[in-house]
Amino acid sequence: MTRMLQSYVQDAWWSPAESVAGVEVVDASTGEAIARVSSEGLDLGAALDHARTVGQKNLSELTFHQRAVLLKQLALVLTERKNELYELSYQTGATKIDSWVDIDGGIGVLFTYSGKGRRELPNAKVQLDGPVEVLAKDGSFLGRHIRTTLPGVAVQINAFNFPVWGSLEKFAPAFLAGMPTVIKPATPGAYLAEHMVRIMVESGLLPAGSVQLVTGSIREVFDHAKLGDVVSFTGSASTAESLRRHDAVQTGGVIFGAETDSINASVLGPDAVAGTPEFDGYVRQLVNEMTTKAGQKCTAIRRAIVPNAVVNDVIEAVRARIAEKVVVGDPRTEGVTMGALASAEQREEVLRQVDKLVADGGKIVVGEGQSAADGGAFLQPILLHFADANAARVHDTEAFGPVSSVIGYDSADEAAELVIRGGGSLVTSVASHDPEFVATLTKRAASANGRMLVLDRDDARSSTGHGSPLPMLVHGGPGRAGGGEELGGVRSVFHYMQRTAIQGSPAMLTAITGVWHAGATTQNDVHPFQKSLQDLRIGDQVVSEAREVTLDDISHFADFTGDTFYAHVNEEAAAANPFFPGRVAHGYLLLSFAAGLFVWPDVGPVLANYGLENLRFITPVSPGDQVRVALTAKQIIPRETDEYGEVHWDAVLTNQNDETVATYDVLTLVSKTPNA
Repeated sequence: MTRMLQSYVQDAWWSPAESVAGVEVVDASTGEAIARVSSEGLDLGAALDHARTVGQKNLSELTFHQRAVLLKQLALVLTERKNELYELSYQTGATKIDSWVDIDGGIGVLFTYSGKGRRELPNAKVQLDGPVEVLAKDGSFLGRHIRTTLPGVAVQINAFNFPVWGSLEKFAPAFLAGMPTVIKPATPGAYLAEHMVRIMVESGLLPAGSVQLVTGSIREVFDHAKLGDVVSFTGSASTAESLRRHDAVQTGGVIFGAETDSINASVLGPDAVAGTPEFDGYVRQLVNEMTTKAGQKCTAIRRAIVPNAVVNDVIEAVRARIAEKVVVGDPRTEGVTMGALASAEQREEVLRQVDKLVADGGKIVVGEGQSAADGGAFLQPILLHFADANAARVHDTEAFGPVSSVIGYDSADEAAELVIRGGGSLVTSVASHDPEFVATLTKRAASANGRMLVLDRDDARSSTGHGSPLPMLVHGGPGRAGGGEELGGVRSVFHYMQRTAIQGSPAMLTAITGVWHAGATTQNDVHPFQKSLQDLRIGDQVVSEAREVTLDDISHFADFTGDTFYAHVNEEAAAANPFFPGRVAHGYLLLSFAAGLFVWPDVGPVLANYGLENLRFITPVSPGDQVRVALTAKQIIPRETDEYGEVHWDAVLTNQNDETVATYDVLTLVSKTPNA
């Protein structure tokens, strides 16, 4: 008897009783039984509670940066052992290129979120959203939005087509947000997801409770889900709709996100006639999307929308390329370029959907006469042509395999309307070198898509292609596509966090956020530039002496830098300017003076100034005015993998009347320990 796949729950591997038969999983190419799957007897409620308690506690002890470092370490471990995943992936019907998309693509998501987490999130446990809102004239009452981790568990219900990438693209943002995950892979590729989790567990990197795996059914998940939980689903639109109607989602506060089947489109511009780089690129992309993963991609092109004048040219070019480039068979066989579908049942389902397309006017122009597969779930690529571009089925029926349909259009507006007829898509691409056509189409059709890709001769070599979601960009789409967002850089991290408006005094907001707010306590003992991160504290401050700005200073700066803008060198012209009383000092001169006023000149823990942020010049400075600067340690960000960290300083430049001249943040790199 084939082995029973294990689940990983409550930080231990679990198997059903020996008497449980389970669901048999077979090799997609040979039909040979390779494993069994069942969750019978598994206490799902206990698993979710374990995530909410143990998992939440351990992840909450880590900052965003510490979690980001763990993501990179997990990516490195999976990279070291990815050949094990590749060998198993062949059994799903995937070619080596298909496996690269799934396995290396998934690992790449971990690397991307690790980098973005350290660059775009603080080394803290609270994320600030937007600027301070001053709620009282004297500054004693402030408002600010923060994001904190949701208190529950992220349950991911995955589709069969990407056992590795599908898991990791949901896991990475949830983990970075500090939310534990329960992975539920689809049965046909569950053995691949199980091995991936086994590698992660064996690494010893996962905090207890942060990741669990259920191989088998979790139909009762909503019976155990609670306020603060997130359930993410990838699959059919009909299943997503039934899950969305559950009371736990409607009234129980469970957040439900879906990424579902999508009737994606690719538009060929009227300028892209046969022989142009855009035409050739369009055909290559269309065939690639039909055959990669045997067309079992939620982002695959289902509707090829092309000018009526070149419909036959496109069909003939696709036919020729398939004949030249596509060899269907067992992916372990040399020369095979397209493997099997996930199962024989999936193959038959695809053919049923093709029959529906034919019944509504679709004519099979490539791939006619499909016969029953012998042993494996093989299917030759199928291209249909609809003479009636408005036929209903072509816009609402998805054959989830190597199937696409060609339809024609006569204008940019008509092409956009055909795209929109899909009812909401994950992605639409357009191949054209005509900016006017592309702009018209995009402005009309963008709202019906989660992503749009423009393919032309300038980006053909570097383009990642129509069907490749990137972790830094949104993956999701409106309407039929599910209405959710997976991936999208740090945006997707926020799906696992609650945004809350905090109102209070500067001292209280400083305590809550870990970021100094004007009006909170300051310390003026040792010059803060003499302190390493070990000793520096939020609110450490230096207030400088005053410095007079003379007319000679302004003239010298103008001559020395070449900045002879009239407001600095021409009294009459400056006085006529509505913003200035006469000649005024250069803003950058004032910044230079400010640096001279607050700097500590000796060698010390401050290693470098690497920039300014949020600079605003507010009150002009005339010759004879005096300026001083108050510099306050605003935010301290230790870098997890370096011997130094970042310090953001609040800088306020004022004049002799205590009027604010300029405000900005100074960014420095500071050693973690005192210099020897």
